[in-house]
Amino acid sequence: MSTPSVQPPDADQAAYERARRKVRQIKSLYIHASVYCIVMIGLFLINFFTGRPWWFIWPALGWGIGLAFHAFGVHGTEALFGTGWEERKLRELMERERRG
Repeated sequence: MSTPSVQPPDADQAAYERARRKVRQIKSLYIHASVYCIVMIGLFLINFFTGRPWWFIWPALGWGIGLAFHAFGVHGTEALFGTGWEERKLRELMERERRG
C-alpha cells in the first residue's frame, strides 16, 4: 500500500491563497467597522433622546479600541508606515521645498 505523495502548491496557487486570506481579513474589518458605526449611531441617538449624561462615549471608546486592534491585526504597521511611505514622504517634502 502506497501513500499518495503530497505536492507542494505551485507559487501561483500559494500567492492566490495568501491574497484570498488577506481579502477575507479586510472584508471582516470593513464589516466590523460598519457594524461599529451603525451601533454607535444608535447608541448616540438613544443617549440623545433620553438625556444626559453622555454615557454612549464609553462603549464607543471600548469598542473603538477593539476595532483599532482589529485594524492593526489586518494591516499591521503598513497602515501607518507601509511600503513606499518613506519615499512618498521624501518626494512630498522635496516638492514642498521646491515651491518655496
